[in-house]
Amino acid sequence: MSKPQIIIGMATCGLAAGGKAVYNKAIEEAGRLGIDVEVRKTGCVGMCHREPLMDIIIPGRTRVSYSDLKAEHVPAILESHLKNGEVYKDRLLGQFKPSSPDIQPYPDTQYYDELDYNRKQHKIVLKNCGFIDPTKIDEYIARGGYEGAKKAITTLTPEQIIDEVKKSGLRGRGGAGFPTGMKWQFCKNSPGNEKYIICNADEGDPGAFMDRSVLEGDPHAVIEGMLIGGFAIGATHGYIYCRAEYPLAVEHLNIAIEQAIERGFLGKDIFGSGFDLEIIVKEGAGAFVCGEETALMNSIEGKRGMPNPRPPFPAQKGVWGKPSNINNVETWANVPQIITNGGAWYASFGTEKSKGTKVFALTGKINRTGLVEVPNGIPLKEIIYDIGGGIIGGKKLKAVQTGGPSGGCIPSSFMDTMVDYESLAALGSIVGSGGMVVMDEDTCMVDMARYFQAFCQDESCGKCTPCRVGTKRLLEILERIVAGNGREGDIELLLDLGSQVKITSLCGLGQTAPNPVITTIKYFRDEYEAHIKDKTCPACACSALIHFEVTPDLCTKCGICVKNCPVNCISGGTGGKKGEKIAFIGDEACIRCGVCFEKCPFDAIFKYSGGVKKTS
Repeated sequence: MSKPQIIIGMATCGLAAGGKAVYNKAIEEAGRLGIDVEVRKTGCVGMCHREPLMDIIIPGRTRVSYSDLKAEHVPAILESHLKNGEVYKDRLLGQFKPSSPDIQPYPDTQYYDELDYNRKQHKIVLKNCGFIDPTKIDEYIARGGYEGAKKAITTLTPEQIIDEVKKSGLRGRGGAGFPTGMKWQFCKNSPGNEKYIICNADEGDPGAFMDRSVLEGDPHAVIEGMLIGGFAIGATHGYIYCRAEYPLAVEHLNIAIEQAIERGFLGKDIFGSGFDLEIIVKEGAGAFVCGEETALMNSIEGKRGMPNPRPPFPAQKGVWGKPSNINNVETWANVPQIITNGGAWYASFGTEKSKGTKVFALTGKINRTGLVEVPNGIPLKEIIYDIGGGIIGGKKLKAVQTGGPSGGCIPSSFMDTMVDYESLAALGSIVGSGGMVVMDEDTCMVDMARYFQAFCQDESCGKCTPCRVGTKRLLEILERIVAGNGREGDIELLLDLGSQVKITSLCGLGQTAPNPVITTIKYFRDEYEAHIKDKTCPACACSALIHFEVTPDLCTKCGICVKNCPVNCISGGTGGKKGEKIAFIGDEACIRCGVCFEKCPFDAIFKYSGGVKKTS
């Protein structure tokens, strides 16, 4: 590196937080200061809660990261850091540890790796995200890119590659957790000269953005993994099935494929081995069911995205009727490093049955939202508290939902549980693709089950009756309960119906859709009983079961609630002495929207449900 660099996070999270304005301002200010500097783009480093992020590297000094930026912060940062050679403390996040003795660190500046969010992470899949420009293949190559593919194709046999993947213990990261090496072996052993490899990037879980971030920040890792897998099973054609709602990911994938073809990593006679492979990006229309592999293959063929009965399995008869192997983004991104470093190296992370690391998307009522990669087996509480920083506003943790809309809700009493396939399954949940939604004490678990059931019902393809009708009936019962019309026997009906839907549904969507209902009943049955028997919501969250009142001693008669009420059901609230003309909420006209509750700056408005009273 011959001149300073300014590196700005320009993935979806960075752009949404204002990264483009920061990027443009950095170019403008560098010109104004007359500094010869390279302004670069990069992907998501995982710290979505601190975006926009900007890193600065001066030759001979450590890389320094600044966070929570606006364009107006850029001039002072560049003036201090690039002009005066001093870190700008106001927006400082941390510096990266020197990669060699020739690189000098800045004094009194915390190391990035020692931040609470990063200390317990171990990045394999996310190793390059946030550190390379995903549209420049040379930056990927400079960090060891395509070395694994070269090693596999020029020095190993397909059998040796599959054995190495088996030795690693890598399991599919898309949800089911099936052993990857075994899956490859089945496809390799299937008769036929024409085979396909497929990357499932149809990420549709609410609160999930693992695949999107990898594709936006390090697309070559996925391509290289598919290249290795294609050689191992004898496939010469490949598809990356990505939902069209990920335009930046699709753009970066297409750029990466073009670059890989130009360098000879895709196409004909790769590495002079005689092996050919083409990869095509197929954009999906955003149907959640297309995450199921047979539905995905139907969509690739131009058919309606609906699952097929199995057997035959894709390894026997997949896309276009040919043997096919499907893995998700994270699974493919692990493969190059497994081949480069060895299966035993990868297996040294994680637990006996759940090897390696897992990427999770932290969302919900948690202080530090973002993307984390941790060794399998880490206790759930360490992800929530040590990495995620605990619950917003210091409130109590109530539950964590893992595995997306078809995962289970795990109560706070099980936070010592290890995060791996077996431990979460024992609680009625799943690892899934890696969504992790955190809920606080104000979350109604009945309403949460209703929300996820509504998602699954809406996304059901309708092909099989148990899923099409069963999820609809489950949703109707839940909607009735949260509306205050629950009946005796509803809990038993939900459990019985949920069990039947799980057993009889054709594909994984229906087979797992009842999980949030079943686990919330298992761990939060008292909330269901309160809704049904007492017509109350202990969390004060279900609008049909709450009402709002003003506390006279706290009302300052500011009039904010009156002005913001959309149905004009609040009277008083302005003028007079203390205790006079306070706000009064007309309960019959109130639509329970909660605007007054949210807007009151003095916490004078409370919401009630039965004997429970809550303030904002």
